Amino acid sequence: MQAIYFPRAIMTKNQRLENLINQAIVDQTQELIDKQTDNMPTTVEEMIGLYELKNNQRQVLSLSLSNYTYHYQAAHGMTFIKSLTFDLKNEQLCQLQDLFKPGSDYVEKLSNLIKQQIKQRDIPTLTEFQAIKPNQDFYIADKTVVIYFQLYEMTPYVYGFPMFPISVYDIQEIIDENGPLGRMIASH
Repeated sequence: MQAIYFPRAIMTKNQRLENLINQAIVDQTQELIDKQTDNMPTTVEEMIGLYELKNNQRQVLSLSLSNYTYHYQAAHGMTFIKSLTFDLKNEQLCQLQDLFKPGSDYVEKLSNLIKQQIKQRDIPTLTEFQAIKPNQDFYIADKTVVIYFQLYEMTPYVYGFPMFPISVYDIQEIIDENGPLGRMIASH
């Protein structure tokens, strides 16, 4: 079985932004397919691509795309997740750094909050967690930024995708007030 589902943005008033969003979705979907099929010596038996809308409010669109693939005679299938977050007001695809004030040490702040969650939630890690990457995978869901890791990146496969929800209130001093998280924290 092979089925790849991905969303399509329709914005009647802004064709340029619609094209930016849809091209980013298509490109990321293709990257996930390529990651599952490049340099693989076996046949793909099953591939399923799905998406989830995480946020579509306050001019912030955040979604995740996943791809599960099972190769012939593999012990188990493999899944990858990637997310896209768009600042609709500023018409841009956001990287993690775009959520924070320039010069703020968002990597250290987020890493320390994740270390606390690892301890509190007793998450078994493959090696001692040091820090996130500056471009770590994330998505926005309401008043939370969720930092996540791929399978095997931090934890054993059976643990799944380690996801770390971080409230905007815990990082409000480093948030760019004019960016996506700044709009999510605003009371209006």
